[in-house]
Amino acid sequence: MDQAHQTDTSYALLMLFAGMGIPIMAALNAGLGAKLESPALAATILFFVGLIGSVVFLLIFEGIPANYTKQVVPIYFYLGGLFVLLYVLSISWVAPRFGIGNAISFVLLGQLLAMTTIDQFGFMGAEQTTLTWQRLLGLIFMSIGVFLVVRR
Repeated sequence: MDQAHQTDTSYALLMLFAGMGIPIMAALNAGLGAKLESPALAATILFFVGLIGSVVFLLIFEGIPANYTKQVVPIYFYLGGLFVLLYVLSISWVAPRFGIGNAISFVLLGQLLAMTTIDQFGFMGAEQTTLTWQRLLGLIFMSIGVFLVVRR
């Protein structure tokens, strides 16, 4: 196996496990929000725990970059946290009412639509990847799959 293929496999496995963490996090946070009777408090706790984990990871594995204050970064790159907040608040509120599977299925569909648009136009500095018939067919099949999963 060549180095590039091995790296791609490692990336795919890492993202597979990260993806598996999303519904686990959703279920845990939805349960916390229900027990505390506050999705917003559950989200606050989640972000606090995440902040502590991020700071520990930064300090242990990377350290504070010496030139981070000298970088010119467009303001919109800092808004990712708002999308995480939207996800965490909405999943914490919706999942107990709609079901984890249903909620995550529609999150997946939203991710598919957003990633297709971002890739097609190369938004926010992403590598531009043309929407081919093969990719479109895959997107259609995955969308059908989402609807089949949530169908009762």
